[in-house]
Amino acid sequence: MTSPSTPSMSSQGVQPAVTQPAVTQPEPKPSNYKVTFAVLMLGAMAYSLLQSLVSPVLPTIQHDLHTTQNTVTWVLTAFLLSASIFTPILGRVGDMVGKERMLVVTLSALVVGSVIAGLSHSIGMLIFARAVQGIGGAVLPLAFGIVRDEFPRAKVAGAVGIIAAMTAVGGGAGMVLAGPIVRLLNFHWLFWIPMIIAAIATVCTWLFIPESPVRTPGKISWLAAILLSGWLVALLLGVSEAPSWGWNSPLVLGLIGLAMVLMASWVVVELRAKEPLIDMHMMRRKAVWTNNLVAFTFGIGMYSVIGFLPEFVQAPTSTGYGFGATIIQSGLFLLPLTVTMFICGLLSGRLAATIGSKAAVIIGAVASTGGYLLLAFAHQYPWQIYLASTLLGIGLGLAFSAMSNLIVQAVPMAQTGVASGMNANIRTIGGAIGAAIMSSIVASQILADGYPAESDYTAGFCFLAIMTVVAVIAACFIPGSPADESDPDLTHHLEHAELAMVPGGTIAEY
Repeated sequence: MTSPSTPSMSSQGVQPAVTQPAVTQPEPKPSNYKVTFAVLMLGAMAYSLLQSLVSPVLPTIQHDLHTTQNTVTWVLTAFLLSASIFTPILGRVGDMVGKERMLVVTLSALVVGSVIAGLSHSIGMLIFARAVQGIGGAVLPLAFGIVRDEFPRAKVAGAVGIIAAMTAVGGGAGMVLAGPIVRLLNFHWLFWIPMIIAAIATVCTWLFIPESPVRTPGKISWLAAILLSGWLVALLLGVSEAPSWGWNSPLVLGLIGLAMVLMASWVVVELRAKEPLIDMHMMRRKAVWTNNLVAFTFGIGMYSVIGFLPEFVQAPTSTGYGFGATIIQSGLFLLPLTVTMFICGLLSGRLAATIGSKAAVIIGAVASTGGYLLLAFAHQYPWQIYLASTLLGIGLGLAFSAMSNLIVQAVPMAQTGVASGMNANIRTIGGAIGAAIMSSIVASQILADGYPAESDYTAGFCFLAIMTVVAVIAACFIPGSPADESDPDLTHHLEHAELAMVPGGTIAEY
């Protein structure tokens, strides 16, 4: 927040085109940013648990709510669609009206959705509750924006890295905890426990997190928001249902075609808008689009392995590859992934300072490639699965933390929320597409006992390894330092967007 002694534009008659000395925002007190960090961690944990707790127990929910397998998958699809729509939109709104305010809104949505889900005794009510919970997807971009606005510069990389890692840690923890929760209690507690965490985070956000000092004045382009929502729904619905409807079905092809048309229209509208919802000039910056491509490929791998590795180890030993694991045991196979991701998140700040975030992304992609190849060709013994899980945890932890830092560094402070939101959204889109392709590969040959053939799992894990190789190549094109003014994209940005308004009519220079 600018100092009260800073002269305002109106009092000094300064024109926006005239460069002013930089206004230094006061460093937050250590106690303040540490409390803020703890609150943001709670919010990220609540969202990531809700994202993953449900997946392992879908058969239980199907049985308890007396529904079909196709219908119960909407418990996942509704959450995915809602999060994809609201994450970039609320990230943009947070940049405009205040990130703390919108964080309270998104956490409140998690609480409300979890209460509805906890009270649900019909599949329709549960699906609606999951759509409400999806609004909470904006927790991540808002949290990254608050960190950048409020934390000392030296603490930003580490804090962003840990919060980014927490999302995947929560995902892995959800897979591990789902079985014990359902066995000891019932599936409703899959929502009550995250609800309690989200409620605490909501109250603490309201009480302890200061309002954002950096904002972008403007208004929402509702046409752009409608088009963005339209192509996301059409695309994700088409690819999510493709394994059951068939990739060649007219409905799937029609949805994907509609998504392409709406996407093209959305880009045109954004390019022509005076106040775009998503700045296309920002999106085509080298540091942004390369990270988004890496996020897309990593999303393909993470969502697929979390979804299919438990099925792989739960298959009976008679299949020649499975271990006959229970839900609880299959979750333990993902425990190394969860632990190593958290450790890498804790170390992300030091790694960024030592080897650079770009190098961390490349190392993470290489480690992930090794993990997928191990799953594909060396999965005869449990220790091999644990080793692969460890490699994937290292890879995903390094890459997610480093990518989040690179995105935060690559854009102006006023665009942190929307840029981080789109990066998270692209990862989600990659996850939906990857899971659909993986499902089609694995289900291409069903054995007489009803389980997929081992060769199909091998092909599926090889597909994920290929995607991480693409990530390695894309990461090599990430600019070495987003803050390097030799980057022509950044030089252009500094020349044309050097000054930005903040509340009170004063000027802050990025």
